[in-house]
Amino acid sequence: MENTGPHAELILLGVLVCVIVYSLLTKVVSRSVLTLPIIFMVIGFAASPSLTTFAPPEVLFQSSRFLAEITLILILFADASHVRFAKLKNAFQFPLRMLVIGMPLTIAFGTATVYVISPEGGLAMALLTAAVLTPTDAALGQNVVSSPDVPLRLSQTINIESGLNDGLALPFVLLGAILASAGMEPAQTGGLAVNTLMQIVLGPIVGAAIGWSVARALDLARNRDWINESAQAVVFLTTAFATYLLAELVGGNGFIAAFVGGAVFGNVFRHGIHFITEFMESQGQLLSMAAFLIFGAVLLPEGLAHMTPTALMIAVLFLTVVRIVPILLSLIGSGLTMSEKLFLGWFGPRGIASILFTLIMIDEFEFSNKDELLACVSMTVFLSILLHGVTATPLAKRIGRL
Repeated sequence: MENTGPHAELILLGVLVCVIVYSLLTKVVSRSVLTLPIIFMVIGFAASPSLTTFAPPEVLFQSSRFLAEITLILILFADASHVRFAKLKNAFQFPLRMLVIGMPLTIAFGTATVYVISPEGGLAMALLTAAVLTPTDAALGQNVVSSPDVPLRLSQTINIESGLNDGLALPFVLLGAILASAGMEPAQTGGLAVNTLMQIVLGPIVGAAIGWSVARALDLARNRDWINESAQAVVFLTTAFATYLLAELVGGNGFIAAFVGGAVFGNVFRHGIHFITEFMESQGQLLSMAAFLIFGAVLLPEGLAHMTPTALMIAVLFLTVVRIVPILLSLIGSGLTMSEKLFLGWFGPRGIASILFTLIMIDEFEFSNKDELLACVSMTVFLSILLHGVTATPLAKRIGRL
């Protein structure tokens, strides 16, 4: 590593001090409007001018992608492990409606919105932008999902939607990137339908198979007293990554596999899964800190450097009408009150999934308007971290009183 020295060590020391202070004040922070993503995004942004001390920009972007991937995999697996199938029999219709009806409507509405606001980018870039900004974030939704004030059917709906929609959005992201990179000329999309089907089908199959197998194996180890308490967290960690990797190897979607694998693991395992909760509250929280720190330090400054009124308008619309209107339409006849529908529509935070898709598309495809795409995504995630973070606690309490 070049250019390292006392200055770099001071920056790293400052970040570690911030982590210590945050950890000491976690209960105080939880009672305020501040959240972990807000705090570490701000810390990262403050440290961004000196970040080139550690590595060149291209290395930082690759590191951001890797960190976003491992964070998302663990969050998806861990959150899904708390989904209880028995309690979802009467409530699964809500996330199913939002995924099957609401999500395609959001992508279509979003594509039209971006194209009307910025027609010079073309229809392909409008589709790519909409597809990247449609998935919601399991990490940013944790405050709502874990709140005791939020009715179970709403928190489970948010959890399932955020766990599955990033994988379901990937085919639309790929289609937009392929068309944009082809300059709207005939692109090689012939195998896209088959690839999409394989991702959607093989991902859950791999996830279910590994989740069931490891849960049974861990049950056996617990019953025979073969495993130490601390080693159970290692099993969780390696199972989450193994699920993702195997799904990718056979052509499935690794993120869908991680979510399904976690859900099957949590429901099949016959003992308590407190070791997953403890891991995510300690080591997992460190990953989230790092992910949002990197976002504030690397991606947000880059996005702000290319910020335009058009990008800001797109960000605001995607967090409001582009998200809420399709969700309301998808929940017609569901039996939910208007307050509950609006709650589900509003809490569609954008974060790690949108960042990850953007980094992958910029890295693997050549198309114009990359700076504009990064600006739109950075501003949308930035506003989402602030607005959803600030409103999570008060709106959770309000929906609990209704």
